[in-house]
Amino acid sequence: MASLVRHVTIDCADPHALAGFWARALEGTLGEDDNPGDEEVLVESAGAGLLFIRVPEGKSVKNRVHLDLQPQDRSRDEEAERLVALGATVVADHRRPDGTGWITLADPEGNEFCVERSRTERAATGDA
Repeated sequence: MASLVRHVTIDCADPHALAGFWARALEGTLGEDDNPGDEEVLVESAGAGLLFIRVPEGKSVKNRVHLDLQPQDRSRDEEAERLVALGATVVADHRRPDGTGWITLADPEGNEFCVERSRTERAATGDA
């Protein structure tokens, strides 16, 4: 059997704060023993776990790896609005007039991620 992704690890300045954003974004939970000031904080969610690790240097260039989120119970646009309300910022809008495309956001520490169309939205245009 092939290896499985256990965690996606993200370097950051404040693991607990950034993990809190992602726990709310993914409707996940923080590890039971994770506290403010910890060097590592884990977010468990229905998808892969996200592990946030404190590093001394700040983000200086575009991410080499990013997350693509697909909303499960709301539209792409509703999800992007919800995430902005949680503290994300819009980086680029790649939505097209026909309703396809995605929105690139950044989390509170500037890590970029994309919000794609939901499965329902994709099915409505014949994209499974």
